[in-house]
Amino acid sequence: MRKFLKLTLAALMASGMSVPAMAADLVEQPVVVAPVIGGWYLRGYLGMTNQRLDELRSDLYNDPDILAYGWHDKGGFASSPLFGGGVGYQFNEWFRGDATIEYRGGANFNALDWVETTSSAYTNEFHAKKSEWLFLANGYVDLGEYGPIVPYVGAGIGTSRNTISNFRDVNVINGGGAWASTDSQWNFAWALHAGLGIKATDRMTIDLGYSYVNLGNARTGPAVNYDPVNFPNTNGDGMEFHKLTSHDLKLGIRYAFN
Repeated sequence: MRKFLKLTLAALMASGMSVPAMAADLVEQPVVVAPVIGGWYLRGYLGMTNQRLDELRSDLYNDPDILAYGWHDKGGFASSPLFGGGVGYQFNEWFRGDATIEYRGGANFNALDWVETTSSAYTNEFHAKKSEWLFLANGYVDLGEYGPIVPYVGAGIGTSRNTISNFRDVNVINGGGAWASTDSQWNFAWALHAGLGIKATDRMTIDLGYSYVNLGNARTGPAVNYDPVNFPNTNGDGMEFHKLTSHDLKLGIRYAFN
C-alpha cells in the first residue's frame, strides 16, 4: 500500500510539471506580417481634353501693307479624346511614380481675325486640327486612406509632339484663301495632377483624375495661297499656336503586382 501511494504521488507530480509546458505549447504565437512598402504597377486610362491657346501668331502679319489687325475670335479647340498607359512603382504608402505615354486625338480649331491694309479691309477664317503624343515622368503623393478612397496630388515633366493638320485660311470678302501642310514639333511639357484612387481589390485601384497640362507650342507648315496670281505667296512660316494648355479629365485603372 505504501509503495502504491509513492508511485501515485510521483505520477501526479510528473503530470503537474508537464501541464504548464503543454499549455505553453498550445498558445498560438502571433503571426507578424511585414508591411508592403513598394511594388510595380501598370496603369491605363482614357479621358477628354479641354484645350486652350494663348495666341495665334504668323509672320504674315508683318506685311508692310497691313496697317492694323486684330481678332473677332482668338480661336478655340473642341474637346477631344485621350488614351494613355504606363508603368509605375509604389515606393511606400505615401509616394509613387510612373512613366506614361498618351495619345491626344484630333481637336478641331476655329478662329476669325480682321485686317486693314493700305487698299482694303477683310477677315480670315482659320480652321485646323491638332493632336499630340505626350510623354511624362510623374510623381504622386498619396494623402492617406479614407476607407477605400485615397486622394492624391502629383506633377510631371516630359515632352510633347504637337501636330497641326488640315489648316485652312478662308478670306470670304476678297474671295481668297490659303492652306498649309501638316507639321509636327517637339516641345517641353509639364503637368499638375490631382485625383482619387478607389481600391476595388487588394491589387486593382480605380483612378479618377484631373490634369492641367502645358504642351508648349505648335506650328503649321508654310502657308500657300490658292490663287498665287492675284494673291502672291509671302513665303511665311505659317501659323504658330502659342502656349497650348489643357484641362483633362481621366478615368483609369492601376493594377499592382504585389
